[in-house]
Amino acid sequence: MDSLILTPPRVTRRRPDRPRRLGVVDLGSNSVRLVVFEGLSRNPLPIFNEKAVLGLGRGLQQTGRLNDAAVPQALTVLSRYAAVASAMGADPVEILATAAARDAANGPDFIAALAERLPDIPVRVLSGAEEGAYSADGVLLGFPEADGVMADIGGGSLELVELDRGRMGRAASLPLGAIRLSDRAGGDPSKARAVVEGDLAGVPWLKAGEGRDLFLVGGAFRALARMHMAQTGYPLHIVHHYVLKREEARDLAGVVSKADRKALERMPGAPAKRVQDMPFAAVVLRRLLRATGARRVVFSANGLREGWYARLLPEAIRHEDPLAAAGRDLAARFGRDPELAPALRIWTDPLFEGESQEERALRDAACWISDIGSHDHPDYRGEHAFYRVLRQPGVGVDHHQRAFLALVVALRYELEPGEPALTTARQMLDTSAIRRAEALGAALRLAFTLSGGTPVLLAGTSLRRVGGELRLSLVEGSGVFAGESVQRRLDALAGALGLTATVEVRTP
Repeated sequence: MDSLILTPPRVTRRRPDRPRRLGVVDLGSNSVRLVVFEGLSRNPLPIFNEKAVLGLGRGLQQTGRLNDAAVPQALTVLSRYAAVASAMGADPVEILATAAARDAANGPDFIAALAERLPDIPVRVLSGAEEGAYSADGVLLGFPEADGVMADIGGGSLELVELDRGRMGRAASLPLGAIRLSDRAGGDPSKARAVVEGDLAGVPWLKAGEGRDLFLVGGAFRALARMHMAQTGYPLHIVHHYVLKREEARDLAGVVSKADRKALERMPGAPAKRVQDMPFAAVVLRRLLRATGARRVVFSANGLREGWYARLLPEAIRHEDPLAAAGRDLAARFGRDPELAPALRIWTDPLFEGESQEERALRDAACWISDIGSHDHPDYRGEHAFYRVLRQPGVGVDHHQRAFLALVVALRYELEPGEPALTTARQMLDTSAIRRAEALGAALRLAFTLSGGTPVLLAGTSLRRVGGELRLSLVEGSGVFAGESVQRRLDALAGALGLTATVEVRTP
C-alpha cells in the first residue's frame, strides 16, 4: 500500500497574502502526528492536526526492535504527512523521532528508509534530554511561570523536567512510557507499580516538587483528564489548564489502575484506542504524586510539538504575556480598530479602582476582544463572540480567564443573562467574578453605544465616580448625546456597580 503514496514536490514559497506555515511531525512509540501551525504568534494556531496510532514501539522491550508490522504503516503515514504539509505550503517541516526510534536496534535502518523516502524533510532522532527540553519549552509557552515538575509520558519513555518559576532545571528520561511499562510488567498493572517505584527512586530531585505543581503532558495523561471531565460533568471540554487537586488525581489514578479492560471501556470518556495503556499511565501518575509530593496536577496540551514551534519564535514574541497576546490576536482577526482597546482601557479605569494585577490584565484583555463580533450576523453576535472566546486556541489562557472573558463579551453584546450558553461560564466563576464580569460587560456596551466603536467619539466622553453617583460626561458638539439607549445602558452599568446614574454635558 505504501508504494501508492506519491510525495509531490516540496513547496518552498508561500502565498504573499497568507501567514507563514510551519509543520512538525511527532514520531512517537505509540502514535505519529502532524501539526501545521499558521503564523508566528505567542499563542500557536494549529490549522491542521492529524494522528495515526500505529504502536511503532509495541514489543520493543522484548525484541529490541520496532514493531515490524507498524514500520511499513509508519512510512505510508509519513509519506502522506509530507504530501499534506507540502500542499499546505508549510516551511519548514521537520520530523522529530523519540524513544522508539532512538532505542530500537533497527531504528537507524528505519530512519534511513524514511530519509530515502522523504529526502527533503529533516528527521531528528531526539535524545531523552532533548525530548524533555522540547516538551518543557512547550509547557512554558502555555505556563510561563510554571513551578514544579513536568512529566511527559509517551509510549516508550517518561521525560521529567524540574521547572523553577519558568526556568528549566534538572531532567531525567526513564523507560516508563505506557507501552514499554506494560511490556516490562508483563501486562500486569500491579507489577508495574514496583517497576515505576524503582525507576523513580533513581531520581531523588523529584522531592523538590513537594507542595508545587505536577504538569502532565502526553496523550495518555490527557486521556485521564478527559475521563475525569466526563465523570464529573465538567462544563468545558478543554484539557489544557485543567487542574485536579492532589487527592482528586490520586483517586482517579487509583480507580483506573485497578480497572480491567471491560470496566475501563464502560467508563465515561475512556479512549477506545488507549484502553489497554490507561492503567499503566495511571500507575505512573499515582507514583509520581507520591515521589513529588505535588499539591495539584495541571494538564498541558502543549508539549514537544509546541516546544519545537516555540524555538522558532522571535524572542520578543516568545516573551510576550500570553493573555494579552491572545486578546490582541483575536482583535486583529475579528475587530475593526486596533486603537480602540487602549482607549477603552483608559475609559474604564475609573470604574475599577483598587483592582488586582490579575484583574487589570483581564480587563485589558476584555477591551481587546470587545469588538470581535462586529462581522457576525447581528442576531448571533453575542453567542458567536461568547463561544469564540471560551474556546479560543490561546495556550496561555486558563479556564477561569476563558469563562470570565467569554461572559464579559457576551454581556457586552447584550446576550440575555439567562441564556443557557452562559451557564458554562457561570459554573466556572465565583460570585465576585460574575459581578465584575457583569459590570465590565455593561461598561463596554455603553462605550460602544456612545462611540460606535471608534476611539475618536469615545474621546468625547468619560466616566467617574462621585460619592454614590456614576457620572457620564459628554462634550457638547462631539457627535455624542444621551439618547434613550445611552441612558438605559448607563442605568444598567450604574446598577451593576451599586450607584445611581447622572449625565453632564460640558463645553469643549
